[in-house]
Amino acid sequence: MTLAWHTLIDFHDCDPERLADATGLRSTLLTAIADAGGTYVTDVFHEFSPHGLSGIIVIAESHVALHTWPENDFAALDVFSCTKALDQNLIIARLGEWLKTDARHVQEHERGGVQLLPAERVSPA
Repeated sequence: MTLAWHTLIDFHDCDPERLADATGLRSTLLTAIADAGGTYVTDVFHEFSPHGLSGIIVIAESHVALHTWPENDFAALDVFSCTKALDQNLIIARLGEWLKTDARHVQEHERGGVQLLPAERVSPA
């Protein structure tokens, strides 16, 4: 049984100025998440020196995380949701539009669907 859906997106050839714009990225993602049916809980964005940023938006459905490398015109986005009702494709499309790129690689993963036998379980150290 699948418990969650995790999508990993690599955005290439992005606008480097937009990759460094924490306010614009936050606003774009918050609007996209709301339009996609997500329920906002909290967020934090951190800007690195000399460049790049990381942000995570916690939603009732799970989270959306973003990491940018303006010096490489690259962004990595993770969208994790425990419901199919969240329109992950809308979030991906909106961020791509804002970053001015169609160059993306998308990997979709179902989480929690594999039932391990007791011998396969990993114990915490």
